[in-house]
Amino acid sequence: MPSSVIRDWSYDESQRALDIRFVSGRRYRYHDVPQRLAMGMREARSKGIYFNEHIRDRFAFTRL
Repeated sequence: MPSSVIRDWSYDESQRALDIRFVSGRRYRYHDVPQRLAMGMREARSKGIYFNEHIRDRFAFTRL
């Protein structure tokens, strides 16, 4: 399902890095994200809600 907040995202399992590009154009890399959370993001009906509940404010990040 398309998100009104997240344009796209990808997960690098070897680095445990979750890259998210928001519809605003801003891009962030969230560090040390467990694979199970990345898979949850894939399966989530609402990517934005899932992100807010499970990723945001829980992992260190870098703005890309």
